[in-house]
Amino acid sequence: MNQNPSKHTKVLIIGSGPAGYTAAVYAARAMLKPVMISGMEPGGQLTTTTDVENYPGFAKVIQGPWLMEEMRDQAKAVGTEMIEDHISSVNLKSKPFEAIAESGQKYTADSIIISTGAQARWLNIESEQKYRGFGVSACATCDGFFFKEKTVAVVGGGNAAVEEAIFLTKFASKVKLIHRRNSLRAEKMLQSKLMANKKIEIIWDSIVEEVIGDNEPKNVKGLKIKNVKTNKIEELKIDGLFIAIGHDPATQLFKDQLNMDKEGYLTTKPDSTETNIPGVFAAGDVKDKVFRQAVTAAGMGCMAALEAEKFLSQ
Repeated sequence: MNQNPSKHTKVLIIGSGPAGYTAAVYAARAMLKPVMISGMEPGGQLTTTTDVENYPGFAKVIQGPWLMEEMRDQAKAVGTEMIEDHISSVNLKSKPFEAIAESGQKYTADSIIISTGAQARWLNIESEQKYRGFGVSACATCDGFFFKEKTVAVVGGGNAAVEEAIFLTKFASKVKLIHRRNSLRAEKMLQSKLMANKKIEIIWDSIVEEVIGDNEPKNVKGLKIKNVKTNKIEELKIDGLFIAIGHDPATQLFKDQLNMDKEGYLTTKPDSTETNIPGVFAAGDVKDKVFRQAVTAAGMGCMAALEAEKFLSQ
């Protein structure tokens, strides 16, 4: 165990990514000397996103990992202390709040900003991971634009999958929705919109067995799909694959202490990032399952820091 005395800060930021880094920039500029514990995946989901074309301020395509490095360096430059560690438990009932890291280090804080994000669920097949970022994506709003006049497939059967399939018809010439059951879980209104769209074909009772593609340059060429009722395997020619089987917010740590919705996303007060515990704020994908964009996460990070500053000055 780490015998270091506990480390105190006015603002403890748990998790990095656009929300955490932006919160750090604002908190540091307010002279609050924030401490950021960057977590398992510093930079969050954007570190696995290659081309970013929708972040304001950049006319040319930028890389997700580069954007996160710039944000991190900016937060550091204005006075954020960055610590590469992972928080394993928190006590939000104590004053000051307490957080214990995997290293054994104990942190105490007058306010906490949670920006632990969410992770897309993947199919977890080797070929899917191989082409992730090279034709396999978990975000149609981020990457749909790259598939103009091409054929794409979407995996899933809930609202997200149906919305992504409909959205992709703006660009793609053909969208194949692959679902492992013979009925969709999505809302009826969305389903009828989907059925009415001539560009969409639904492939029922099927799962993706393998993503097929080239190595040099890396791109997706097709899929092997298996019918779960007949076990028949067929090949589909496609140019892109979108996985839409849901996201998991990283909120396990706050169970039984903070209010969450049924999917585990933190809930905050209207027009605020404040959770049910005053002084504890949540920003980015850890509380947002609607927009899930870098720019909205950054906006919430700014809100959280400004709200923390106001809370601390009371």
